[in-house]
Amino acid sequence: MKLYTANVIRNIGIFGHGGEGKTTLTEAMLYNAGLVDRFPNNAPTTDFDPEEQKRSISINMALAPLEWKNTKINLIDAPGFFDFYGEVVAALELCDAALVVVGAVSGPVVGAEKAMAMCKERKKPRMMVINQMDRENANFDKALSEAREKFGSDVVPIQLPIVEGGVFKGYVDILSQTAKLFDGKNEKDAPIPAHLEDEVASLLEQLTEAAANADEELLMEYLETFELSHEQILQGLSKGALDGDITPVCCTAASANLGVIQLLNNIVHYLPSAAQSALPKAYKNGNEVALTREGKMVCSIYKTVNDQFGKYSIVKVHRGTLDASVVPYNVTAEKTEKPSAPVLMRGKKSIPVDKLNAGDIGAIAKLQISNTNDTLCDPSDIVEIEKIKFPEPCIGLAVSAKKQGDEDKVISGLNKLLEEDPSIALERNGETGDVLLKGLGEMHLDVTCAKLKNKNNVEAQLSDPRIPYRETIRAMAEAEGKHKKQTGGSGQFGVVQMRFEPAEEGTDFEFVNAIVGGVVPKEYIPAVEKGLREAMVHGVLAGYPMVGIKATLYDGKYHPVDSKEVAFKSAARLSYKAACVKANPVLTEPIYTYYIWVPNDNVGDIMGDLSRRRGRMLGMNPHNGGTEITAEAPLSEMFKYATDLRSMTQGRGSFRSEFTRYEDVPGDQAKKIIEQAKREDEDEE
Repeated sequence: MKLYTANVIRNIGIFGHGGEGKTTLTEAMLYNAGLVDRFPNNAPTTDFDPEEQKRSISINMALAPLEWKNTKINLIDAPGFFDFYGEVVAALELCDAALVVVGAVSGPVVGAEKAMAMCKERKKPRMMVINQMDRENANFDKALSEAREKFGSDVVPIQLPIVEGGVFKGYVDILSQTAKLFDGKNEKDAPIPAHLEDEVASLLEQLTEAAANADEELLMEYLETFELSHEQILQGLSKGALDGDITPVCCTAASANLGVIQLLNNIVHYLPSAAQSALPKAYKNGNEVALTREGKMVCSIYKTVNDQFGKYSIVKVHRGTLDASVVPYNVTAEKTEKPSAPVLMRGKKSIPVDKLNAGDIGAIAKLQISNTNDTLCDPSDIVEIEKIKFPEPCIGLAVSAKKQGDEDKVISGLNKLLEEDPSIALERNGETGDVLLKGLGEMHLDVTCAKLKNKNNVEAQLSDPRIPYRETIRAMAEAEGKHKKQTGGSGQFGVVQMRFEPAEEGTDFEFVNAIVGGVVPKEYIPAVEKGLREAMVHGVLAGYPMVGIKATLYDGKYHPVDSKEVAFKSAARLSYKAACVKANPVLTEPIYTYYIWVPNDNVGDIMGDLSRRRGRMLGMNPHNGGTEITAEAPLSEMFKYATDLRSMTQGRGSFRSEFTRYEDVPGDQAKKIIEQAKREDEDEE
């Protein structure tokens, strides 16, 4: 592939709901560009991961550069399933414009809604493709009408399908007022069908008005003559698309390779080049600076992949030229990398190139210290690119090795996968001992474990995490702890009198030495405190950690020969157990605050569901065209909420959460938890 400059590069992300044909459309474009030998293909170029092939879905963002009419088009195929929205976010940041794929049967469903909303939020130019026009019950008019209803009147068709007897025969190009009929892979000229003439004329008028409204100079001319030339309309529509004021709509049947050639033409004609696209925010010494495409090299890493050949990083060059002569300086790590020649990635295939110009996308192999979201630049002119905000994990399951002895391999392998996917996290819960694998959904976590097996040949298993319950006391109680042991020779002796009461809020443990007169020598006082801390690891109800206790040592006895530290540690533990049983012990559970965004139509269902989960409503506010519900709920009722919320809202809902406090578990719930803990103890014995 020859070297291209920003003015003839199109960086196009392909987005939409799962199953609408995004990957098939990508493959069809590659086929028409002469890069795929046969089509359709059971092993698509961009679905090369073993899990993608096994599940027949896209899981990873993948690149597919092609050449079309002296233009380089970098296609970025993004997943459609919500569990992999970290990849979607990376693809959206990487591209300069989006193709939003809509099914001609299903219409604009949730994935298209989310893609359009993300484009609008980030001010990304977009084009809509109504795909699968060859399917039974395909209905372009219905899909278009629903799209305009959901996304606004700026959704304007630039093509109209020709359908005869339910068969997708061709299309009318509105702007050129010409019709094409499909003839195998080729297209042939045809007259506009009589029954479409009025609609085509009306749509041309709409396109002319849209083009005029997008450009002030064109608007002035249009108001004088009520006409614009073909070139002027194209100019206005391109500007409208660039500004996000117009969403052109095309029609295809990707699986039959119908309309795909014209789609490639439309991408070149209507969507902006890399030179026209906005540059990301950049910072120098903490201050924002205006970035231009000229100057010393600056690029950023959008994705990291580890495979059997090593590690490679997908990058976009924002300024200057990336080639093997540049020593990349990692701004995040504040270290330099070894120079390396860039490559192009087409699926899993790497294609060597001499260099990448500003605006282009490629990859660098075997970077040692660099990861996703890092900025690489020329060390003589250090600039940092604003980082991508990846979605935060919202579900966590306990992960462990399937085979005993593989624990370290599992953790090591998962840490490598963290480099590839910033939307997963790995953390250890200090109280339960569980290692939690966190992600965006249960499928996301299942796929992560499958990747672990494929790449590291080690198997992990997922299970429900243990809830980090705690125990505390609500009353004051006193008890004596006496440890006496005589087995011949020197014995062990220690007695403590202690008072246990609730500590001040926010204090886990407070130890007070109230001994007077030396009844317990000062050298044994630390042993008493140490014994208590060790004992509090296990509460008196269900064995969960005891917190919120003030322990006062006010009396005791010792023996000048037999007293030892170990005796006073044991005495303290005995006093703790005896007193806390009498001090109204309670089980407490973590309470989280949840900020839940849902469409207005789902508010009632969500509130009812939260009530069933022992949730408490704190408030509701209009937000982003829907409602944000704020509520508190116990973690034990919510750890799979991501899956349930997605089901209740057809994938539209989202949430974030934060730990708030611990609260007493209601009596009936506490009884079940305590009984379960006792059964588990008996089983272990």
